[in-house]
Amino acid sequence: MTTSKTSESAAAPLVDLQALVVAVRRRRRLWCSLALLGLLVGVAVAVLLPPAPTAVVTVLVAHEEDQPNDTGTLIRTDVELLHTTRIAGQALRALDSPVSPADFMRDYRGTGLTNNLLRIDVTGDSDAEAVARAEALADAFVADHVRRMRQTATAEAKALLDQRDRMSKELAEVNEAIGDGPPQSDPEASANLESLFARRAELTSRIADFDQRAEEARMGTPRLVAGTQIVDAPRAVRHSLPRAAGTDGAIGLVLGLVLGLAVAAVGAVVADRPVLRREIAANLGASVIAELPRTPRGPARLWQRRRTRAARTRLTTSLARTVRGSAEPVSLLELGCARSTSVIALDLAGALAAQGPVVVVDGLPGLPLAGRRPKPGAPTVVVGERAAAVAHDELRVGVGSVAPGTAWTDLRHLGTRTVLVVRAGHGSAAWLHTVARQLADQRVSVIGVVLIDPDPGDRTDGTLWDGPLTALRGQNERPPRQSGGGTSHAVQAVGEVRRRTERPPMWAARVPDSDQEAR
Repeated sequence: MTTSKTSESAAAPLVDLQALVVAVRRRRRLWCSLALLGLLVGVAVAVLLPPAPTAVVTVLVAHEEDQPNDTGTLIRTDVELLHTTRIAGQALRALDSPVSPADFMRDYRGTGLTNNLLRIDVTGDSDAEAVARAEALADAFVADHVRRMRQTATAEAKALLDQRDRMSKELAEVNEAIGDGPPQSDPEASANLESLFARRAELTSRIADFDQRAEEARMGTPRLVAGTQIVDAPRAVRHSLPRAAGTDGAIGLVLGLVLGLAVAAVGAVVADRPVLRREIAANLGASVIAELPRTPRGPARLWQRRRTRAARTRLTTSLARTVRGSAEPVSLLELGCARSTSVIALDLAGALAAQGPVVVVDGLPGLPLAGRRPKPGAPTVVVGERAAAVAHDELRVGVGSVAPGTAWTDLRHLGTRTVLVVRAGHGSAAWLHTVARQLADQRVSVIGVVLIDPDPGDRTDGTLWDGPLTALRGQNERPPRQSGGGTSHAVQAVGEVRRRTERPPMWAARVPDSDQEAR
């Protein structure tokens, strides 16, 4: 038994995804509310905080180092150059604006569309001001880019020409050495002269090369200057309020939905409130014998009323059969569903009243049953000390609670056998363990569990097949209490037959609240 339990606990997942999905789905009011809130906030932002007037301009930028495989480094450099105080200051001087360049840089943004296309977005107090700012900024960027290209070409051409002049001087010295050379009869002088002629040829070739390169550097500048220009004139961007509201609302809806789902999932994991039949049955150590849907609200109540009434009728019939066949008083103990439990108790008492007097012992907090106005033919409801005066020949149905704050010693007076009426997802796993242990300590056996508001898609099994192998939760049936000093053999025989024919009570697991070992 220990080995099987260890293997089962080792095979159990850290997080039950099915239970997590069901718990999140049950908290749909939370994430639907957050999604709706996000939608409303997005629409409110679009209406109350409209975007500033914006103008856009597109500039074609030509680079001398343009390559087909460029990864966008050059255009990113241009974007960063656009956000400099030099270009911002030039644009402000063209506009004759008193705004500081640092403040003006916060009002525009550059975006590289391709390797050579730069889009500039500029905001202003009005559409006209935004367009003027965009035009001045584009002109300042183009002028700065052209100036830098010309400076680069001029510096390159000057460096080439300086190198050419140095080689020209060296060529002049070589020519002079050739003219002053000795007669051809000297072999050493002849070798010297041949090297000078070779040097002159090399210098002449390099001087011609430098001349060509300097000319190409000068000729490349006009091409770059002509290629850098404004290709899309500045224009005001038109903003559509319905489109902005729809876009912001959709973004807010998605963000709110994601936030709500995350909060619901984290809350479900932290709270650890069982919602599936198998979890509730395992934590309470008793089988789920019936399910009762929550009373629907709104329009759904019209077409679900018949189904809810049929479920209540089946539950009442089953409980009435159990109470009639029980040798001891039966109680209904609620957890998170006092109203539903009181309705079930009254329906049960009404079904039992056809065969004899029935008394409902009200042990619910707040006296919800005893405080009602009695209707003609309704069962008698007693509370407190009046319950002790009930005759032994009358059927008793106790109604109590196992919610936090319960007086556990009073539960046995409501009935030594009980049916737990539990609302799915209300009690934590730790509290369900506490309920099972306290009922076992009070020698109150549990017939089964009635699950209120179960998940419609729950297909798990809530029957404990290994119940007799777990810790004691209650004692076997005892003979009915006697009203007199003696009991006839016939009554004892009837009690013995009942004890043999009735289904034995479930045995519950003794689960501690903390890390301490179970007694």
